[in-house]
Amino acid sequence: MRFGIWIAATAGLAGWLLTSSLYMVDETQEALLIRLGKPVGIETAPGLKVKLPFVDTVVLYDKRLMPLEPPAEQIILGDQKRLEVETYTRFRIRDPLLYHQTLRTLEQARSQLSQIVSSSLRRELGQVSLPVLLSEERAAVTDRIRREVTEKSDTLGLEVVDVRLRRADLPAETSQAIYDRMKSEREREAKELRAQGFEWEQLIKSKADRERTVLLSEAQRQSRITRGEADAEANRQFAEVVGNDPEFYKLYRSLQTYRQSLSDAAPTLVLTPETDFLQFFRSGPPR
Repeated sequence: MRFGIWIAATAGLAGWLLTSSLYMVDETQEALLIRLGKPVGIETAPGLKVKLPFVDTVVLYDKRLMPLEPPAEQIILGDQKRLEVETYTRFRIRDPLLYHQTLRTLEQARSQLSQIVSSSLRRELGQVSLPVLLSEERAAVTDRIRREVTEKSDTLGLEVVDVRLRRADLPAETSQAIYDRMKSEREREAKELRAQGFEWEQLIKSKADRERTVLLSEAQRQSRITRGEADAEANRQFAEVVGNDPEFYKLYRSLQTYRQSLSDAAPTLVLTPETDFLQFFRSGPPR
């Protein structure tokens, strides 16, 4: 009975010692082996590994790319304009031993790297203007930021693969002020255009009225000339006719006078039979 208990206890102890002596390294991980508080090795190959129980401690680190997306921050550009900038960074643990000595935890790594990115971001953007960020030079600016962040994070055992500007917008209050300024500027331009259009309208109307007056004056002048020429021609022809037959003209004029005088609307005339007015009534037309 006691022998069986002893065997069971021995087997349990052996199993526990075996379990404490083995550890697994995944293909996405690296292992830092620490013996009595002192790092003694790094395991990068995946598989089942052996360590000394009670003496060795294993710290596993993820060797995949990890994201860093700090909150947006306001940055003053070289032209004194303010921008709200969001960045995203991709990094991995390059040296587990150096990482353990300087940072130890992922939270501490993210905090330190955020400060490095923010410092480099403020330094680089503080030397450029807003038009630069809106041009093709933006890529060169982000490359300089990435190189600076890479150099500084290398001493922490980190490898920074990429640093990008996710968003770079004007603050809400600045955007509203710019919108109001643009609106007032457009309203001013609209007023100037309306005033200019009204001025052009007056000039066009004035020119049209002047041309109308000139055209009417010329037409009236030409009409008077034409009418005068027609009257002159009529008088010439009439004089010619009168000269050819004066007696006929005298009869024609008398008949016109009779028509006007003896019409229904004419006044009543009291004449003596011997008056010259009734000459053709007494003797008839000349032969």
